[in-house]
Amino acid sequence: MAGVSGHWAFAFGVLGNIISFIVFLSPIPTFYKIYKKKSTEGYQSIPYVVALFSSMLWIYYAFLKTNTTLLITINSFGVFIETIYVGFYIFYAPKKARVQTIKMLSLFVVGGFGAIVLVTQFLFKGAIRGQVVGWICLIFSLCVFVAPLGIVRQVIKTKSVEYMPLLLSVFLTLSAVMWFFYGLLLKDINIAAPNVLGFIFGILQIVLYVIYSKKEKAILKEQKLPEIQKPAVIVSDDNTNVNKKLPELTQEQIIDIVRLAGLLANTDKVQVATCSHDHANCGVKATANVENMPKLQTVEAS
Repeated sequence: MAGVSGHWAFAFGVLGNIISFIVFLSPIPTFYKIYKKKSTEGYQSIPYVVALFSSMLWIYYAFLKTNTTLLITINSFGVFIETIYVGFYIFYAPKKARVQTIKMLSLFVVGGFGAIVLVTQFLFKGAIRGQVVGWICLIFSLCVFVAPLGIVRQVIKTKSVEYMPLLLSVFLTLSAVMWFFYGLLLKDINIAAPNVLGFIFGILQIVLYVIYSKKEKAILKEQKLPEIQKPAVIVSDDNTNVNKKLPELTQEQIIDIVRLAGLLANTDKVQVATCSHDHANCGVKATANVENMPKLQTVEAS
């Protein structure tokens, strides 16, 4: 039975390595944007510093235990890729963000990790040292898994899943499942326990994504574009100061008007008399050939 559980533990460990490898590579699009814009444009370095510290802790714990080679391999890659991320961030970050990142590196990586190694090496021996380091890893992992609560709160508050990448949530959930069974089969509570919380929060994120993405689609369907009103022809009567709306002209009527306007503009037989203040003596003489003019359709004012 021990051999069977060992084989299953190895299988889950390999799957955990593959999925965690994808999770470690997930920030690449973010850093590609930073590279193109030559600026960190408001991105925070805390997740990458914390991930680097976490990987270092798990490597230290794995060296104190047996049968944890797969834990060493994935966290070694984690240290490598997170170091690149942090270095890349420092290179493109403005002065203030660069100084804050260096301070966090000093606090977590140099001060925190260095203090844990020194204290456990000098104060504890044998199996007790592994247990103490395991509990430190357990507590820190729980804090890391609680971090997504900020995203969950933001989704509920804004009713939008814009800042919750579904694919990343799915891979984090799968990773928690694999490492939980890996720790369970190795009978290592320090590996298994934190991933229970990781699995719960991962499922919560996926459920929230499904709920609020459906609500967003429903809202978009309900929103209709305003109808474009057709322009109406308005005639002003100077004597009565009343605006009257005429019905919309048909295509045939418009063509007739254009032909008539062209005919009037080109003829030299139209004479217009000027009017004096005496409207009774005002008149217009026209000798245009009216037979060639198109007939207009009558339009009744409404």
